[in-house]
Amino acid sequence: MKSDVVKKGVERAPHRALLHAVGITRSQLDSPFIGLCSSYTDIVPGHTAMRDMERFVEKGVHTGGGVPFIFGVPAICDGIAMGHRGMSYSLPSRELIADAVESMAMAHAFDGLVLLTNCDKITPGMLMAAARMDIPAIVVTAGPMYSGRLEGKRLSLVRDTFEAVGSCLAGKMTEDRLAQFELEACPGPGSCQGMYTANTMACLTEALGMSLTGCACGMVGSAKKRRIAFASGVRIVEMVSEGFTSRKIMTREAFENTIRVDLALGGSTNSVLHLLAIAHAADLDLPLEIFDRISRETPNITSLRPAGDHFMEDLEFAGGIPAILNRLKNSLKSSPTVEGRSILESAEEGQVHDEEVIRPCDKPVRTEGGLAILSGSLAPDGAVVKQSAVEDSMKTFSGAARCFDSEEDCMKAIVEHRIKPGEVLVIRYEGPKGGPGMREMLEPTAALTGIGMNREVALVTDGRFSGGTRGPCIGHVAPEAAEGGPIALVNDGDRITIDIPGRKLDLEIPVEELERRHKDWTPPPCKVSRGYLRRYAEMVTSANTGAVFSL
Repeated sequence: MKSDVVKKGVERAPHRALLHAVGITRSQLDSPFIGLCSSYTDIVPGHTAMRDMERFVEKGVHTGGGVPFIFGVPAICDGIAMGHRGMSYSLPSRELIADAVESMAMAHAFDGLVLLTNCDKITPGMLMAAARMDIPAIVVTAGPMYSGRLEGKRLSLVRDTFEAVGSCLAGKMTEDRLAQFELEACPGPGSCQGMYTANTMACLTEALGMSLTGCACGMVGSAKKRRIAFASGVRIVEMVSEGFTSRKIMTREAFENTIRVDLALGGSTNSVLHLLAIAHAADLDLPLEIFDRISRETPNITSLRPAGDHFMEDLEFAGGIPAILNRLKNSLKSSPTVEGRSILESAEEGQVHDEEVIRPCDKPVRTEGGLAILSGSLAPDGAVVKQSAVEDSMKTFSGAARCFDSEEDCMKAIVEHRIKPGEVLVIRYEGPKGGPGMREMLEPTAALTGIGMNREVALVTDGRFSGGTRGPCIGHVAPEAAEGGPIALVNDGDRITIDIPGRKLDLEIPVEELERRHKDWTPPPCKVSRGYLRRYAEMVTSANTGAVFSL
């Protein structure tokens, strides 16, 4: 066992003394040491239920014959961080989490890991660490939040608070009514209720084979979640004995299956960043273009919020990820899972209990997958759009550019009603380096939807969007403005053309003019002078490669 390096031999007497100091018995020194990495925190709703789940994982590890050790990692709530400087730390926290898991696991020579997670950057950060170290690991996601209720209507965080802000600003809703939504939209623990980034990544983790069957959609606080947590603790000890490590699961075939599930679900655009980063950690070449190839041949068979009106609880009761796999089984490739069997076996066992929630592939919500990759003169290295959340009338759009060099400047223009129909809003210098941190832009996109302008304007950014964003919003434009990409060279009034069916994003100016502007362009100074974000800006790569560290 890996842990023998800290517990076997005469020279490890001091190490054993320290282990005995935390209550380890002599007999336990012969058992596998299992790290239980928990992202529990009191401030993130998706994580407040984890204390209970930690107990059940611990019970499972003990039952399986292992010794569990709990340690923690940071967890940032994107909703609370949204719209201010705090969001700059959200994506960068993914790298911190991966490094923290690696540091704890390697320093203490854990034989295996159970990774207890739930929200946007925490899940991919933990998966990156597992892929990087290639040790036995199982991911347990804490589960989705139930929908809120007000006067018989189901509520969700994004539509009924973020988008409601726009309605309030437009005079369509009173502040008292907005306050009612605030109280009822989020009824308790769990990840936000739709196919936003947290739930997208939970679903993709199960599809990747890194969670037990049924984990992704099992509702927060349920007995089912407790049983999965317990079973994961038992199974990780078996995986250590089998030498069944993460890279044996995270194969190229597994990633292709996962992308297909992502596109069938209409998942968050952030999944592109995260899957690229996880594949990078596993030393796999996963080009951005593969998302678009699979999207063209994969039907979108669900319509969860924000694109539709179904909630995660509806997906769970309709059959969850096993039912999605069952729908896609003829397109999936054989790949192993933490259960020691092929994902195809899970697909065969999956059952669809509600065909309105999970459509047949020959009667899809849309014939193509939920995401599309665009490229063109404005995005030579690509851009990402959640096409499932764009109305057909806005899938092709051409308009005059309206440029903002920060999210705040754009939001101010929206609040002051200075946005005109027919414009393409350009928010730049918000990419991985330029932000730094590639902030999500849910506040401006939700405000535009709330005031009813999501059918009249488009938005293009080198930043990114929340999984809750809907409308013609194109993110991850690469190269980013801070690297001198074409998005830095756009002037107010330039015509921008968006063609989602044709996968094009073009700046309609002559090549010679673009070259002239580039010669006159000067890189701006970094927005921060010290600390983690400055180091992040120096080391991070482009969005089209997953925004990972270059070293």
